[in-house]
Amino acid sequence: MRLTHMLDLSTLASQNVEQFIPHRQPMVLISNLLEYETDNLLTQTQILVTSPYFDDKLQGVANYVGIEYMAQSIAALAGVEAHLREDIIRVGFLLGTRKLKMHIPHFKAGEIYQTKVTRLYQEESGLAVFDCKIMHQQQVVAEANVNVFQPQDSSAYITEATD
Repeated sequence: MRLTHMLDLSTLASQNVEQFIPHRQPMVLISNLLEYETDNLLTQTQILVTSPYFDDKLQGVANYVGIEYMAQSIAALAGVEAHLREDIIRVGFLLGTRKLKMHIPHFKAGEIYQTKVTRLYQEESGLAVFDCKIMHQQQVVAEANVNVFQPQDSSAYITEATD
């Protein structure tokens, strides 16, 4: 890990996730950033009864929410990289997935899951592909290739609906 004057990566896990992603509570779904290396980030999500999308019947969070754990981990990687280059946090767009596999029916209450995102490919335009894996106790419980787009000017892609 490289250290900069702006971001001490050795203390990454103790820093507030919200400073690295464009999301705000209650929609921050990842709990901590654990490890950063170029093109890679490892995050952690703790499932609590107060977690967004917690389902009392399941006593956990449905597995399809895992795609958002992956997407927010990708956003956090972009945020860490933005901090390292002293840039702003930009909004990105989840375009889709390939090779999505969910090996568990839900994320269980009281458990901790880790999401590893690895950039496979990125264009100058902001289009990128990531290999994502969610692990529980060193076992892969969900995986996908995730396609995202992070333009320099997201406002050009977001318009408000007017009546």
